[in-house]
Amino acid sequence: MSTIASEQDLSAIRPVPILISFLIAGFIGLFSETALNMALGRLMIELDVSSATVQWLTTGYLLTMGILIPVSALLIQWFSTRQLFVASLLFSILGAIVSGMAPTFGVLLLGRVIQAIGTGLLIPLMFNTVLIIFPIQKRGTVMGLIGLVMMSAPAIGPATSGLIIEVLSWNWILWLLIPFLVFSLVYGLIFMQNVSPLSKPKIDVLSIVLSTLGFGGIVYGFSIAGDKGWSNLLVLSAIFIGLMSLVIFSLRQLKLESPMLDLRVFKYPMFSLGIFCVAATFMIILSTMILLPLYLQIGLGVTALAAGLVLMPGGALNGILSLVVGRVFDAFGPKWLITPGFIIMLVMLWNLSNVTTATSTLMVILLHSGLMVGVSLVMMPAQTNGLNQLPRHLYPDGTALINTLMQVSGSIGTALAITIMSASQNSYLSQVADPSDLAVASTSLTAGVQTAFILGISLAVSGLIASFFIKSSR
Repeated sequence: MSTIASEQDLSAIRPVPILISFLIAGFIGLFSETALNMALGRLMIELDVSSATVQWLTTGYLLTMGILIPVSALLIQWFSTRQLFVASLLFSILGAIVSGMAPTFGVLLLGRVIQAIGTGLLIPLMFNTVLIIFPIQKRGTVMGLIGLVMMSAPAIGPATSGLIIEVLSWNWILWLLIPFLVFSLVYGLIFMQNVSPLSKPKIDVLSIVLSTLGFGGIVYGFSIAGDKGWSNLLVLSAIFIGLMSLVIFSLRQLKLESPMLDLRVFKYPMFSLGIFCVAATFMIILSTMILLPLYLQIGLGVTALAAGLVLMPGGALNGILSLVVGRVFDAFGPKWLITPGFIIMLVMLWNLSNVTTATSTLMVILLHSGLMVGVSLVMMPAQTNGLNQLPRHLYPDGTALINTLMQVSGSIGTALAITIMSASQNSYLSQVADPSDLAVASTSLTAGVQTAFILGISLAVSGLIASFFIKSSR
């Protein structure tokens, strides 16, 4: 029988089965987040939609997560661990069924939004539960396991889906998820326990509305900026409304006795530094994940499946290293991981900014793998060290803020990378005699990608400076 754990009594909790439940469900959820990316071209043809429309499969997913994750801090205090875990799996299963059977683009998008609700509930719940059931001296290792899941799942997604598309239809990408999701649900029903007390604070409806407009507006505005342009009225309006709503939301949280999202977490310096490093690194990851596939397919002329395979070693290496990094973090703390991590990222991004149409795929594999080594040294140590400094009652707020800002920073990084790439590409085309020449397409895009990697270099420099001030939270 499940028990609600109190501050004093965690003796009835079995942490390992609970962790396994989250790792299985988290892997499938994050795999599905990127699994459809390689099918976008085929979906445009089969469902007769434009490239701007089909991008909503990604934008809608990010937007739903950006809206839901901030509310998760409140949900964790209102519903038990088992209730939220089961709800997240049911949403994921329903979303996969709806998406897999979708006869039209609208139904497919609805299914993706339902899937995003499942993932948006699961991820912050996983982090909050781990912080409660594992002592501080073991969190690095456990967070390393979570890092293995969080980084390997999205890395495997594109290559696996590319292989499925070669053999079967795109629907099978979603249908094949369902047995694994059902297994996760059954396993969780057997082993999941309730680990946090339910305080059921007063629900402030205005805070939820402001949070939705704020985080949702920023994610939406930046997500469509790459397609519509920064001067578009809808883009500017969405970002402006988002920023204003977040300002009002923040002021309101500081005045409420029971805030929806307690912003006092920023009073803890290691948390603030950690969240900055995580956001900068996530912007680097997301911008790289959109630039390299374009460069590989257009600049170097490889197939979608080959592009997925080129990027797979880096993602797999990142996941495996997360286990080692977690143990090193437990033994020595964050200082000797985060600073070298940003230095490695800086070196790799500098080299990626110098790629050409003659660069070999082997060199891209090495540079991307090196970049992912740097990422693995930063992401989990910065996140874990920041959360370790928080008192227990602020764990839901800390995990919700970190995961929300990852979604927001990811959409910002993607939009800025596409904007810089497009501007540089157009500048290159304006200087050539025949812009319609097919040979020019690869060189112009490569020139754009070279310039866009300057964004990553700037972020790595900012993170490196911040890392000098990080100390162990123990």
